[in-house]
Amino acid sequence: MLNIFYPAVLSLDDGSIYKGWSFFKYFTSYGEIVFNTGMTGYQEIVTDPSYSGQMVVFTYPEIGNTGFNHIDSESNFIHVKGIIAKNICLHPSNWRTTTSIKEYILNKQIPHIFGLDTRALTRNLRMKGVMTGYISNKVLVIDNWSVLKRIVNLDLVKQVTTSNIFHLKQKNNYSFNLLTYLNCRIGQDKIIDKGICIVLINFGVKNNIVLRLLSYGCNIYILPATTNYTEILKYKPDGIILSNGPGNPSNLSYSINTIKKIIYYSNIPIFGICMGHQLLSLALGACTFKLKFGHRGLNHPSGLHQYSEITSQNHGFAVSLDNMMKNSILKNKIIKITHLNLNDLTIGGILHNNKPIFSVQYHPEASPGPHDSDYLFKCFIELISLIKFNKNI
Repeated sequence: MLNIFYPAVLSLDDGSIYKGWSFFKYFTSYGEIVFNTGMTGYQEIVTDPSYSGQMVVFTYPEIGNTGFNHIDSESNFIHVKGIIAKNICLHPSNWRTTTSIKEYILNKQIPHIFGLDTRALTRNLRMKGVMTGYISNKVLVIDNWSVLKRIVNLDLVKQVTTSNIFHLKQKNNYSFNLLTYLNCRIGQDKIIDKGICIVLINFGVKNNIVLRLLSYGCNIYILPATTNYTEILKYKPDGIILSNGPGNPSNLSYSINTIKKIIYYSNIPIFGICMGHQLLSLALGACTFKLKFGHRGLNHPSGLHQYSEITSQNHGFAVSLDNMMKNSILKNKIIKITHLNLNDLTIGGILHNNKPIFSVQYHPEASPGPHDSDYLFKCFIELISLIKFNKNI
């Protein structure tokens, strides 16, 4: 098949312009420009709801080598606003490949640009921080970049959560093949069916978080991000997962208020992941701030006291350690810090001292990424089991 490329440009709000190529003749897309340092996982990235509103720079020099398949997507939709790459592989080779990245881009109409210097672009983002920008087939005149910045900083969670409630069990036929593959990849878990009911608050959940819970035999209710405290209790949850999601956690006052009620009026175990970690921390009285260029990659060390796990991370905000040290959260020993990001010493995990509540800033399901922290799902299930089946605890 004849490969036809069209000239394209990437323009940032600092005035810099990068020239490249596209499979599209006419297109324009705006978003926040971020970079991911992973060597693999491009299919998971473009379908990850946490990337909503963002155009992703892939720092690895070529993507698409293993094509796309029917298994690795993290949702049913494309959430990135654009793909920015050095090279795109036109002829993939992998036993699970069903389509090439070029065919996928064309079928899904994903805005993209390739053939530019992603190393220079990444250095620029590291020095100046993430920026707003656009990719297009032509240079546009932007009179007011601040308008675009407001657009990409909306409440993105409401765009990726669902209005419907989903009820999932391990025995659902549609998840069997994926579960089989996942367990072979990570190591077979002993499927337990103790009737554990999990309510998962969907801020933009990844498929593999759900699948890890299903692999432990959980009975899962996936609820919209806007679900209130009273509605959550109707499902009589044994545990609550606060999922990952996109955007600024401080915008989600409705969720923060709900989490506060769960913490103070119940003893339900809570496990927060990424956005869920930030929302849980806000509910406990902490503050969050925007990182200069975020943590997006598959090899971020997280740990404490001579111990480290290599983790998969994707977030642009973090919980403020300085704020925690100044207010009563740490002074009164309400929580303790369990993990720090060992690259910049931002908070990587917390544990409540008096309640069955913990959270991490990274992704223990690690899809893609290393599985050092996969044990956290087992810890959560065992914590629930102790409370649910041992009434003396």
